Formats: sequence, C-alpha cells, structure tokens
Amino acid sequence: MTLLTEDQPCRFSAPGSPLASMEHYPVDSGPKEDYLDCMEPAVFGAVEPPKRSRGRLIMHGMVMFGREFCYAVEAAFVTPVLLSVGLPKRLYSLVWFISPVLGFILQPVIGSASDYCRSPWGRRRPYILLLGIMMLGGLTLFLNGDAVTSAILEDRNVKRTWAIVVVMFGVVMFDFAADFIDGPIKAYLFDVCSHRDKERGLHYHALLTGLGGACGYLIGAMDWGHSALGVMLGSEYQVIYFFSSLTWGIFLTMHLFSIPEKPLMIDHSSDSSLLLEDPHHNGYGTVYKEPPPLPEMRQRSFSALSEANAVTPSAKQPNSEGQKRMTLKSLLSAMISMPSHYRCLCVSHLLGWTAFLCNMLFFTDFMGQIVYKGNPYAEHNSTSYATYERGVEVGCWGLCINAVSSALYSYVQRLLLPYIGLKGLYFLGYFMFGLGTGLIGLFPNIVATLTLCSVFGVMSSTLYTIPFNLISEYHKAEEEQRKLGSDEPAVESRGTGMDCAALTCMVQLAQVIVGAGLGALVNLAGSVIVVVLSASTVSLIGCLFIALFM
Repeated sequence: MTLLTEDQPCRFSAPGSPLASMEHYPVDSGPKEDYLDCMEPAVFGAVEPPKRSRGRLIMHGMVMFGREFCYAVEAAFVTPVLLSVGLPKRLYSLVWFISPVLGFILQPVIGSASDYCRSPWGRRRPYILLLGIMMLGGLTLFLNGDAVTSAILEDRNVKRTWAIVVVMFGVVMFDFAADFIDGPIKAYLFDVCSHRDKERGLHYHALLTGLGGACGYLIGAMDWGHSALGVMLGSEYQVIYFFSSLTWGIFLTMHLFSIPEKPLMIDHSSDSSLLLEDPHHNGYGTVYKEPPPLPEMRQRSFSALSEANAVTPSAKQPNSEGQKRMTLKSLLSAMISMPSHYRCLCVSHLLGWTAFLCNMLFFTDFMGQIVYKGNPYAEHNSTSYATYERGVEVGCWGLCINAVSSALYSYVQRLLLPYIGLKGLYFLGYFMFGLGTGLIGLFPNIVATLTLCSVFGVMSSTLYTIPFNLISEYHKAEEEQRKLGSDEPAVESRGTGMDCAALTCMVQLAQVIVGAGLGALVNLAGSVIVVVLSASTVSLIGCLFIALFM
C-alpha cells in the first residue's frame, strides 16, 4: 500500500467502501517547514490538524486581550457607576447573582450544543460571535446607561429608576457573555490545533490575557474627565467606552478570522457518522468504525478530532448520543457521572476561582478602606472619602501589576513545566496565591500590598491555562485507551465543548458562592480584611485538594 507522507496528511474512506482516493487535509498557507514537524502519519480516519504558525495563534489569542481589557474596565468602574446611579446597597449583591446563576444553568447546554452545531461557519465561531455582540451590548448599557436615560427622561425619580435598571441589565449581560465566551474560545482552539499547538495557543492566551488586563487597568487609572478627549465625548465613561468597544471589536474580528474552522456534517454514506469537512470535501473527519490496525503503520496515540470533539460513536456504540443533542436532564446526568479525574478537576477549579474572586472583586475596596483607611460612606467632599478614592486608584495600579505578572508568569510556566509537570504548576499557583493574600491580610501596608499583587497574576495565569491543559491531556490519554480497545466507561468519548463548559460553570458557581457568602461574612466580621483572609484560606484548601486528589 502507499504510505502516508508528512507532506500530504490524509484520511481513509469509511470501512467497507472502496479506497478510491485519499483526501488531503487543507493546511495553512505559508512555509513548508511551518507544519512539517507535526505531520505524523494519520491512521484510520483521524487526522491531526497541521501545525499553526505563530501569527495565527497570536491572532486567535487576541480575543483574550480584548476580553480581559473589557473585564478590567468593568472591575475598575462597576462600583462607581452603580453607586453614581443610586443603586441601593441591598440590591448590590443581586448584580453578582443573576449572571452566574444563568451561566451555571445554561453554560453546559450551550457547550454541548456547540459540539453538534452544523453551521457552515463552523461549530464554535457562531457562538463566539453571538456572545461577543452581547458583550458589546452589555458594555454599551453599562457605561452609557446613565447618559442615555438622562437624555431621554426629564423626571428625576423616573430617570433614576430607569438608569438603575439599564445599568444593572448592562452589567449582567456583559458578565454573562464574558464568562460564557471562554468555553467556546477554548474549544475552538482545541478543534483546529494539534496537541503541541494547543499548549502554544494556551500560552499565548495567558500572555495576552495579562497584557489586556494591564492595558484595561491603565485606562481605568487615568483621569480622562479633564482631557481633550473627555471634553469632546462628554465624560470619562464615554472615553472608556470608546477605547473598550474599539479594542473589543478589532480583536474579536481578528480572532474569528484567525484559523479556518471546518463545519460539522453528517456523512450519509457511512451510517450517520459525524464528520468535520469543508464545503469541498477535502477536510478531515472520523469514520464510524475503525478498521483493524495495519502492520506497516503505527497508530497515533492521539486523535485531534476525538480529543477536540469526541462526537463520533465508537465501534461498540452503533447508535449512541452522537446522533442527538443532549437535553438539560441528560447533560446534567452526564456531568454528574463524569470520570473521577474530571470531577476532581472541576472541584479544584471551583476552589481556585472562589479564592481568586474573593480577592479580586473587593480588592480596590480593601485598598481604600484597610490600606488607606478611607471611608466610602463619608460625604463626597470630605477628606475621608477622598482618601478612599485615592486607595481605589492605587488598587487599580495593583491590579495592573497583577495583569503584568500574569503575562510574565505564562513564560515561566513553560520553563517550569518539564521539571514539575502540570500538577506541580497547578499546586504552585494555588500555594503562592494563598501565601501572598495571607501576608497582605496580616500586613496591610502600601508597599507590601503592591509587591504581593504579583502573586495574583500567578493565580490568574494558572486558572486560565492549567485546567484546560489538563483536559487536553485527559482526552489524549482516553484516546490512547480507545485505540487499545478499552471497554471501560471512563474512556468513552466526551465532547470538549461540554468539558470546557463544565469548567466554566465552576467560575459561575464561584461567583454565586462569593456573592452569597462574602457580603454576610464582611458584615459579621465588621471589616473587609476578612476578604483577603478568606481568599488565602480557600486557596490553601485548594492546594491540599490538588495534592491529595488530582
């Protein structure tokens, strides 16, 4: 038989059909050496995508820059905007409740649905585009709601009520879409990249996430109200909106056109097996059953399609759920019955995000009240309130340090990975964050606090990369077991969309826990210093969980 070459990766026809030709997987245009080193022989219909150029991966990761830029703007201004429109204190926690509750319910449903989406534009990008538009809409209402209602309405009480409604709706919509979009973005990366490129892509994601956050916090730390741009656009919030919407629109567009995504189609000639093909049928796909191994060809240890999508039924499941969409009930059942290593990963991710959000959502308030000893409830023309505002501004600079350290640590991770592995990096991130926040709580002075803000970036980079790298490794190991013919339920195909969604659900659940419990804890303790101490405690508990159960 003709052996496959590295220059021309291809896939086999379905078993039982005549082998007329081998269809080639379309590769990125560019130098030949850009993809030769990853083109090992493909076996039995499962072809690993070509190596992606650095430019393509950076374009793909630019969406994380834009997303984190907008996130930073929201983190810096959500409290001032909500307070400026007159939101009652008793409703403040409601803002953080609505979005994560909706996300926790809908995230896995949408994640699973994207595994089966047959849009001509691909499976993930339609969801990314829709959620990107929702993010822009939420940002528009959040930063411009007060100005719009003031221009339309004249009655002061009515204007105040509608301003609160519009701004709250914008915050909820933005949070919902920004949290939701992470799952499809990661699944999109997994779909179109080889295993090696997934690691490179996640590295660029972490790097650009840190840079985006740094730029967003810098924009928020500047006084735009008295600048020429502020005078021209009307207010500081309009200037912030201009930069945020422009950044998000450009980088979202770059992301959507970064790497071609193949649509999911049904091959009616092979007993309803699911394929990933382009309109000209020269894409890659999987077949319904795998033929017996051929002696002169070694099997791949990893199938990119099975790892990324895991939607093709195995040979021993002729009419499994690959042919139907999951309902909410069946999806929740699948999540509950997930293999133990996935469940442990979700629990550790929940602990990590709970600790991280405890600190990040209230850090500027902690700087203003504890470090600078200001009073947010004092008269706005008082020295105490001015001191609090100064603390909030310095807190924004601290969060900027966090973002820069996140970008730098993404490089350090690559250096440490060969020595301590993914589990070691996971443990190290949680331990450094727990230790750093504990020291901030015990010694709340300006220099120590700003210096230790760098450990926030270590945790941020860890949460954005390591869990998804572990998912990739889990799918790779399961594919190896399937190649060996394992009958264990733990190695049945699982959709990456659902697994990424399950992880993102933990972020929303962490927001619910923080929103429900931290406010009551602060009221009980009488000081926001309990915020950083809680973050430290939960993070160290996460360390123990990783060490014992991961």
